[in-house]
Amino acid sequence: MSETLTGWRDWLLTDTPHSRSQARLSALYQGWLAFRRNSLAMLGLAILLFLLFVAAFAPWLAPSDPFAQDLANRLQPIGAEGHPLGTDSLGRDILSRLIHGSRITLYIVTLVALIAPIAGLIVGTIAGYAGGIIDMGLMRITDIFLAFPRLVLALAFVAALGAGIENAVLAISLTAWPPYARIARAETLTIRNSDYISAVRLQGAGPIRIITKHIWPLCISSLIVRVTLDMAGIILAAAGLGFLGLGAQPPSPEWGAMISEGRRFILDHWWVATMPGLAIFTVSLAFNLLGDGLRDVLDPKSEK
Repeated sequence: MSETLTGWRDWLLTDTPHSRSQARLSALYQGWLAFRRNSLAMLGLAILLFLLFVAAFAPWLAPSDPFAQDLANRLQPIGAEGHPLGTDSLGRDILSRLIHGSRITLYIVTLVALIAPIAGLIVGTIAGYAGGIIDMGLMRITDIFLAFPRLVLALAFVAALGAGIENAVLAISLTAWPPYARIARAETLTIRNSDYISAVRLQGAGPIRIITKHIWPLCISSLIVRVTLDMAGIILAAAGLGFLGLGAQPPSPEWGAMISEGRRFILDHWWVATMPGLAIFTVSLAFNLLGDGLRDVLDPKSEK
């Protein structure tokens, strides 16, 4: 068994790969080795893997129904019998609501991470490759979005679209794409006049093929790092909308809405608002640690 593992390791670490797939696997493995040396990044990854596990098995991990009300046991303290993190003002178990709320957080983060970077990548690469009036027009639209604070602009969109978790996701996505467009445009401007792009163009490749096959793959690493670092801001924006009653609606166990519900008891029953606040803090910190680790690995200008 150990000989087999050693053989695979030597195959992945070879300086002379014999195929494209071997070269890609080798690059991935060497990136993982570099990432693994960053203890803080590994801590962030472990927290996020734990979050995924909790969200996937929420019905089995939650000690009780997150929607079940028990007014006789309202505002029970931490460590109360059957309620490790206490209860809220309606007697609902806080731990169960936090566990089920992790699903909402991941739902929001996943959708925004799929919508905003892709939209920014398309806008940025088209602007950078086309240049001229197209570049000027798209970048002025981007500047308009960047001129407003993200949360303020998200509030405006949600106010126009209506409260709800889907509208909150759309509003956050509409405010999150401009930085990705800027990054993709900058990458495209440095790539479009390179020799190999000229060679591909001479072979008859059209603009769409050049952008999708040769420019997009080189922009992905920068976007991945930016997406990971932006996840904390996305979580905070979603929690802010939930806190204001514009995101997930009651009785949904969304962490921002839980903080909003618990702020009335912050002085006497601090755990009602503190527990979801700590959950937001922990997950946001984990994404930041993971993003720093990925930046060290994927940034070609960083020292290895």
